[in-house]
Amino acid sequence: MKKALLLFTTILFTLSCFAQQELAFPFQGGKEVMNTFFKENVDISTDLAKKKATGNAIFKFTSDTTGTIKKIIVYYADDVSLIKPIIDALQKSDGKWVIPFRTKTHDFIIPFHIVFTHPTTANAALQKAVYDFQRNSQPVLPADQIPLDMVSLLPTVVINYQIN
Repeated sequence: MKKALLLFTTILFTLSCFAQQELAFPFQGGKEVMNTFFKENVDISTDLAKKKATGNAIFKFTSDTTGTIKKIIVYYADDVSLIKPIIDALQKSDGKWVIPFRTKTHDFIIPFHIVFTHPTTANAALQKAVYDFQRNSQPVLPADQIPLDMVSLLPTVVINYQIN
C-alpha cells in the first residue's frame, strides 16, 4: 500500500511539473525586436518635439491567436498628447504578438517612457519649454479600479527622440 501511495504521489508530482510551462516572449523575435520596433514606429511629431514632450503612458491591449490587436485601453498617460503616436505604433504591430498556448485571446500591459535626448548644455529656452509642457500637461488617469484578470506585464519601452 505504501509503494502504491508513493508511486501515485510521484506521478502527480511529475504531471504538475509539466503544467508549469515557460512562456515565450509575446512579441515575435523577442524583447529587443519589440523595443526596436516601437522605437522605429512611435512617430514623435514635430509639434510634440517643439513642446519638448516627455512622460509615461501605460496601455492594455488584447491580442488574439493570429497576433491581431482587438482592443487598446489607455490606463495612464502623463499627457493626452502622448497617446496618439503610441496607439498608431500599437496598431502597426498587428500580427506580431504571440499569446499563450490554448487561449483564444490574451491581455498585455505595456508601459512607454518618452523622453528627448538632453543636450550637453541646457539653455533658458529649453528649460522654459520643458516647464511649459509640464505645467500645461493634461494627464489621463483612471477614475476607478481596474480589474486585471489574466494579463502579462511587458517591459517598459523607452522612446528617446532628438530635439532641434
